[in-house]
Amino acid sequence: MSFSLSEITGGNPYGLNKEERTKLLCSALSDLTKNHYEKSEHYRKITDAAGFDPYKAEAAGVSAIERLPMLPVRLFKEYELRSIPREEVVKTMTSSGTSGQAVSKIYLDKENVRNQTLVLSEIIGSLIGKKRLPMLILDTDLIKKDRAMFSARGAGIVGLSMFGREHLYVLDENMELKTAELEEYLKKHEGETILLFGFTFMIWQHIVAVLRERGVCLNIANGVLFHMGGWKKLQAQAVDSLTFNAAVREVMGNVSSYNYYGMVEQLGSIFFECEHGHMHCSIYSDVIIRRHRDFSAADIGEKGVVEVLSLLPTSYPGHILLTEDEGEILGEDDCPCGRLGKYFKIHGRIPGAEIRGCSDTYEKR
Repeated sequence: MSFSLSEITGGNPYGLNKEERTKLLCSALSDLTKNHYEKSEHYRKITDAAGFDPYKAEAAGVSAIERLPMLPVRLFKEYELRSIPREEVVKTMTSSGTSGQAVSKIYLDKENVRNQTLVLSEIIGSLIGKKRLPMLILDTDLIKKDRAMFSARGAGIVGLSMFGREHLYVLDENMELKTAELEEYLKKHEGETILLFGFTFMIWQHIVAVLRERGVCLNIANGVLFHMGGWKKLQAQAVDSLTFNAAVREVMGNVSSYNYYGMVEQLGSIFFECEHGHMHCSIYSDVIIRRHRDFSAADIGEKGVVEVLSLLPTSYPGHILLTEDEGEILGEDDCPCGRLGKYFKIHGRIPGAEIRGCSDTYEKR
């Protein structure tokens, strides 16, 4: 199955209104459903058991998208779900999981890897431009050496690293701040825009807390921080997004923070939080909120289980997934930031769901 960015975007991943976006998503997701139905035996059996015929689905509209079959994300821990021959797999990604948990396995071919990279580049480029920036990775370089650590956490670092240059891991093997190297790096790149990436709870624990204790500010003149993961631990400490952003600026300087939501089962389809605290769907993705009682589509402002949809998974049937997170749609095409598309909020894990996530599985090494 072929997926051409040039046929869709025009370069703005948030540039289609509801009517245009619905038409695109309905056509592409219907095609993906047929593709996976034909090429994945497990997906075909699941779809048949649900009583859904991909060749008799509604032709268009929001209701058609809402009726497309969704897979519980946990199935990727239990089955080998792929729509390509094994010999075409070039990369297998695994999710994070605490000790003893099964992990999701995601099988990618060259086309899928290429499309993930292109879409990620377009989304990130809309925030920082196309130029590669000096980059601080707020983690330890053990992530490159320890395969046990290289799952969703490692994938996040690798994915964002391609937008930076002269990478510096700011934590040593004991998760201590490499103060001298960091000071030298910032002096070398004084006046330049600095790209930073890390996992939210680890940044709070190993960067913000340490610099606060020392009464130090890095005085970065212009920085952009991308971060994700570990919000449950921070919320237990009464730390929300606004508190986190203010603390980052307090100890780092003029740094804009972008939290984002995503998962290894849909790599490339990431949802960034804008300056108004809203998560945004790009034109390559969508979110539907499902009511707990019957999994019908919820209304705007109504909490429920998050379903994520993506145009990118061509090598495996991960295009429509029911997550184990709770959220709500806040609006569509009318966010004050000016981006078109749905915008939403994640409230956390649903009760009884397994703990998962890059920061949740972190243990001090």
